[in-house]
Amino acid sequence: MTPSHLPRQVDVSSQILSKLDSVTFQSLDSAVASSWRAGLDESIHLTKKRIHDRIHANLPAFEAQLASARSAQQRLQGLTSDVDALNHAVLDPETGLTPILLAALRKHQALAQAFLNADVLHASLSHLSECKIQLEKVQHLMDSGDLPAAVPASARLAQLLDSTPPPLGEATITSDIRSKLRVLTNRLEELLNNAYTQGLVVSSTDVIIRPFVPVPNAQKPIPLSAILSSLSSSSLSAHMASLRRDITTHYIDHTLIHPTSLSFSQEPDQFGSFIHRLQRLPSSTKDDSRPLSNLSRILEFMNDTLFPCLPQSQREIFPRSLAKPLTTSIMTRLLIPSLPLKLDSLPAFLELTGASVDFETKYVVGLLKGDTFEREIKSWVDNVCAHYERGRRQRILDDVRRIILASVSRPKDTFSAELVTVIEVTQPSVEPTPVVAPVAADGWNPNGDYTLKTDPSGSVVDAEDAWGFDDDDEESQEEPASKPEPLEEPEPDPNEAWGWNDELAEEQPETSTRISAAITPDEPSEQDEVWDDDPWADDSIANKLDHASVTPSVVAPPQPAPAASASSSRHQPLSNGHPSTNGHVANGHHPPSKSLQNASIVNKEPYPVSVLIRRIAQAVEDALHEGKALASSGIFSKFTFPTSTPGTLIMQSGALVLDLYRALYPVMAASRMSKPAGRMQFSNDCSYLSEEMGRMLKREQGLSDVRERLEECKDDLKVLADSWFYKGIDEQMTALEDVLADADGFVDTSDQERYDECEMVITRVLRDVRSTAHAWKPMLPKSKYYTAVGLVVDGVLSRILDSILVISDIPEVESRKLSELCRILTALEGLFVENTSESSFVVSYVPSWLKFSYLSELLEASMADLTYLFEEGALVDFEIDELVMLVKALFADTPLRTKTLDKIMNGHPVR
Repeated sequence: MTPSHLPRQVDVSSQILSKLDSVTFQSLDSAVASSWRAGLDESIHLTKKRIHDRIHANLPAFEAQLASARSAQQRLQGLTSDVDALNHAVLDPETGLTPILLAALRKHQALAQAFLNADVLHASLSHLSECKIQLEKVQHLMDSGDLPAAVPASARLAQLLDSTPPPLGEATITSDIRSKLRVLTNRLEELLNNAYTQGLVVSSTDVIIRPFVPVPNAQKPIPLSAILSSLSSSSLSAHMASLRRDITTHYIDHTLIHPTSLSFSQEPDQFGSFIHRLQRLPSSTKDDSRPLSNLSRILEFMNDTLFPCLPQSQREIFPRSLAKPLTTSIMTRLLIPSLPLKLDSLPAFLELTGASVDFETKYVVGLLKGDTFEREIKSWVDNVCAHYERGRRQRILDDVRRIILASVSRPKDTFSAELVTVIEVTQPSVEPTPVVAPVAADGWNPNGDYTLKTDPSGSVVDAEDAWGFDDDDEESQEEPASKPEPLEEPEPDPNEAWGWNDELAEEQPETSTRISAAITPDEPSEQDEVWDDDPWADDSIANKLDHASVTPSVVAPPQPAPAASASSSRHQPLSNGHPSTNGHVANGHHPPSKSLQNASIVNKEPYPVSVLIRRIAQAVEDALHEGKALASSGIFSKFTFPTSTPGTLIMQSGALVLDLYRALYPVMAASRMSKPAGRMQFSNDCSYLSEEMGRMLKREQGLSDVRERLEECKDDLKVLADSWFYKGIDEQMTALEDVLADADGFVDTSDQERYDECEMVITRVLRDVRSTAHAWKPMLPKSKYYTAVGLVVDGVLSRILDSILVISDIPEVESRKLSELCRILTALEGLFVENTSESSFVVSYVPSWLKFSYLSELLEASMADLTYLFEEGALVDFEIDELVMLVKALFADTPLRTKTLDKIMNGHPVR
């Protein structure tokens, strides 16, 4: 046998078929067919021969296999005959076993089905009969008015229908019975609801309870308790919820809100029982204790007439469900609204709270079975002091909030306050020797023996910190030999507060503010020219100081800018190589005698403060007084206070008032405070309020619980005042720097167009600075005004100085143009002059003024002038690198410039 994976040998028949397929009709003839037949015969012969040879090759084995095959054939024939006989015995239609068995099974099946049908029919008929009887029973009970008995009968019918045999589940008669039961159940529920509404009526005017309710077709009335017990759980729950709502709304809440009188009555009905009636009537008098009395009578009425009629499932649940609404209503509608606004009303209120606690104990916990561990009224009453104080605190804050919101629409309501500085001047007790002491070139007298102090609440300023930039020439005057009396405090003049002959340096003394008078004028509009309505245009203080002169003669100067350096005042700029008359002349002083006595001089500076601040301060003071009065009254002595003493929360309201002002006012007045005058006005208000808090803390005693918090608020207000003061300055400096940016560094000013652009920028800066000063002058005290304007001017000059000093090459024409531009800003010196008879004190407030003035001179100075100024120490405000860059930019590279540069590189001369 050829293996399956090897190709099979092509047999003869396949070869002949292939040849037959390839032959054509013309080539097919008898010879070809004969050859194919001969080949086929030959192939058959060869096959037979191979078979014969194969058999005879092992003949014994072949014969054994042949005998086996014949034996198997015989056995197969015998088995086939036996199977045929068995098949005939089993399947024969007449005598076979299978047809006979199947016929017997069919008869048994028919008999069993008949029995089952009879049994199901019997069960269904029996169930239908029971349903019919129960349906007729329900119908009869309803027709006779026996509604309580009809309820369990209908329930029994419903159970029967639920247990209906499967054959009746979808039957028409079952559906009809279900429909009839549904109708009867709805009708029964309706009759019970009608009976309930007749037996229990709760309206806005009265409550009617009938213990027995008449029902149509009933022989006798039905008890209200039976009706309530017969209601379905859903209907009962709905009725109880509605009843609870009506009682709470019409009798609990209404009694607590409105004056009410109650009337109770019993009326006999036709069945021999009594109808209970509770009638609510309006009352013309209001008594705080009457609501609790009315509630007591209402609950007792309910306990006697209604609660016994409730079904067992609601007999405890329903009264307990009234406890929470009753407690909430007493607290929200009686106790909290009755919180008094005055201390005098507290005793009556405490009596009311005691009655409320007793009511809760007897009725809420006792009668209604409320939770004994959650006694909300008692817990609230135990903390009644805190509730009273929180209510007062909320009322105080609400009043202050309304005041702040109302003040936003009235920005011009201000009063004039005064910044008061007390200056202590030492005077001799004997006649001094008239010796003139030399004064340093900067006008500072190191031997001047005087001290500065504020009002009694202020701090003393060291006399060594005082500077003499603005000392005017003064005549020495002899003192009488007798001991002089101390100088009297001069009358305050709101238009003038300063003497101009001395200066305070590093530290500014603490000041006090005093209310002076009236309402300030409208906020001034920005103008370029110097204003006429000078609020400080009087020399009363200076004149009084002259009349009360002592030895040495010392008068309080305007407060200098903290950044002013002593070196800035050593030399005045030269004009064409000569000293300018723009500085201050040194004054002669007498040395002090050995025995000295202090005399006080009061310096007062008026400034406007919003009327709102006075009301804020008054609100704080009132809160402190009210808290102290509550603490001293002892009205809460029977209560325990584990956290704080009575009155503390009200006194803490003072700090909250200040916090509310700081948080609310800047937001509500944002549009106003975006203007320069508005920022400074807010700074004034915070500063005045801070000082007022300081005075209040010194006046008031017994503030140990809140003093630290008020001190913190006072400091916060001071910080806020300074922040807005310097923020206003920074805003103006930023705006002016944006204007100066248009000058593009002041380069190429030799070109006329560039010079015109730079001149427009400088002119605009001058106008804007004057406008800002004009807006600030009526808003700020004199010392703060000059400090603010000085910082703005110094920022402008420093920016221009930086721009010019970095120019690497300045031709002669350009240097002259730059000098002309610088001289335009010398008009700003007029902002620091009180009157034409006095010298300017610009140097005290603008540290870069002398440097800027010298720069305008140096731009047109010769090498000799520059060398002279340097050797004299007049250029000490310039850094060495700045002078080197300026010399290189102004002068050509010559041996003289090299010599001058070498001298400059050696540093400033030592004086």
